[in-house]
Amino acid sequence: MRLDKYVSTALGISRNDARQLIKKGEIKLELKTNIKNDNNINEINDIVYYNNKRLEYLKFVYLMLNKPQGYLSATYDKTEKTVLDLVPEYNGYHLSMVGRLDKDTEGLLLLTNDGKLLHKLTTPKKDIYKKYYVEVDGVFNNEDIKIFENGMELHDAADVTYVTKKAILEIIEKNKAYVSISEGKYHQVKKMCLKVGKEVTYLKRVAMGDLKLDETLELGKYRLLTYEEIEYLKNIK
Repeated sequence: MRLDKYVSTALGISRNDARQLIKKGEIKLELKTNIKNDNNINEINDIVYYNNKRLEYLKFVYLMLNKPQGYLSATYDKTEKTVLDLVPEYNGYHLSMVGRLDKDTEGLLLLTNDGKLLHKLTTPKKDIYKKYYVEVDGVFNNEDIKIFENGMELHDAADVTYVTKKAILEIIEKNKAYVSISEGKYHQVKKMCLKVGKEVTYLKRVAMGDLKLDETLELGKYRLLTYEEIEYLKNIK
């Protein structure tokens, strides 16, 4: 791998800035491989230092973010803040979102540069349930549970009519519930609640399959997934 790419990715800076650090002698190397070209290193065996701190290069990054309101689930926007603004240390890894959350929705959002896993978790063929905690202006009842389970007609972002797959409504108390859906249509949970006469006032994703939002993560904070969590996602059938 080119040294400037390694430094750029590990520090989350541009290639040009990385080359400037190298030129100034601020990048130190501990070469364990016989590479004749000074511009290249072995990212597995060679060790790179910046400010006497070892840089870590990860081929794939898997992050769990507790998304706050006010951030777009996008990689870039000219005027709005995006979720990538919350993970500046990983700017060099070209992360993408595993599904999206509305600007005013909080909770579990996965970020990764593993394209294979990203495709697996977002393909419509997979019935991976996403669980949301919801508060509404109104009162849930047992009839709502049946309607959610049987499916309902809604309109997507292009105003095309579709029928939702089976959804699970678990009433916590009169205006609070968990909603689990295996789809990710535009504003789906909000539209489903509105269809039964309840307007959503608060929405938070709390789980994706058996992967639950880490309750110790404050809003806007993130952490790397554990080995066990990554393996779980990779092994979803």
